[in-house]
Amino acid sequence: MEDKTLQMYKELTETPGVPGHERQVREVMRKYIEPYADEVTTDNLGSLLARKGDKGPKIMVAGHLDEVGFMVTMITDKGFLKFQPLGGWWEQVMLAQRVSIQTRNGVIEGVIGSVPPHILSPEARKKPVEIKDMFIDIGASSKEQAEEYGVRPGDTVVPICPFTVMTNPKIMMAKAWDNRVGIALAIQTLEQLQNVSHPNTVYGVGTVQEEVGLRGAQTSVFAVNPDIAFAVDVGIAGDTPGVKEGDAMSKIGEGPQVLLYDASMVGHPGLRKLVVETAEEMGIPFQYDVMARGGTDAGRMHLNGKGVPSIVIGIATRYIHSHAAILHRDDIDNAVRLITETIKKLDEDTVAKIKRGEY
Repeated sequence: MEDKTLQMYKELTETPGVPGHERQVREVMRKYIEPYADEVTTDNLGSLLARKGDKGPKIMVAGHLDEVGFMVTMITDKGFLKFQPLGGWWEQVMLAQRVSIQTRNGVIEGVIGSVPPHILSPEARKKPVEIKDMFIDIGASSKEQAEEYGVRPGDTVVPICPFTVMTNPKIMMAKAWDNRVGIALAIQTLEQLQNVSHPNTVYGVGTVQEEVGLRGAQTSVFAVNPDIAFAVDVGIAGDTPGVKEGDAMSKIGEGPQVLLYDASMVGHPGLRKLVVETAEEMGIPFQYDVMARGGTDAGRMHLNGKGVPSIVIGIATRYIHSHAAILHRDDIDNAVRLITETIKKLDEDTVAKIKRGEY
């Protein structure tokens, strides 16, 4: 794969990293962001903090490292694995899907087992299988054999979906776009600010445990103590069959999302005004959106200390919280431009006006 940016997307999305187990993803992020940072550190929960500069207001650009996945909770006598979801899953997207289990002996593959329809009653076919009734089949015939394979309770499980550039080369499919695309945005923002004058100190941050309660955002924002914060994450795409216009407004390929509010935060109006002015001035396409159900890291970041003006910049993504999600490369590129150009305007005077509610 000659395109270095595509190679980064591939590594970020294919690396396993469920909540609380983000180390491997953090090291991939470190590899790609370190060349553009003056200092790279971690907080005590494992969030990565990459600083560029040391003067002026502190600007935080944060995506979360973790992806939705599962954890093994027990091994049955017949060698099947019971599991607990980590993050939000809808039962209908899970059955008969391939997964990989991270064990002490290495990675092994399995499938989320299901009962063949041939032996289900007509009534049972109409009902979704509950997660508590699902299991993972790794081909073991007993608990002892599964343990010989290296499986133990607490092992983590992630979906299998190779990074794929689709027939339309602008469209990319992968697991874990939620939220490795946010990690990519943090990396690419620092990259774009190389050899560019900007009146502030910029932190590219990879937070942990977002999918189970925005936990890494709380500790990392305390560590950075920013003046302004951008949460960069996926958003809901509303351009597929079955999605009502009022439930999701964005379309892939039509620009990054500027989130008006989500369930954890109302976007700061002054910061939003600056972002929108920048987009219009630079001719960067964007889309307004809302997310009535579901929060982002901004929900924790904006509450730090005396308060941090914050906003969410999203990438419209199809089929999030499933094995395979789809997004548009142009939206990533335009999000990087929008964030970078906005950061260039965040000098001490502008930040002070935003904080005072005068912008």
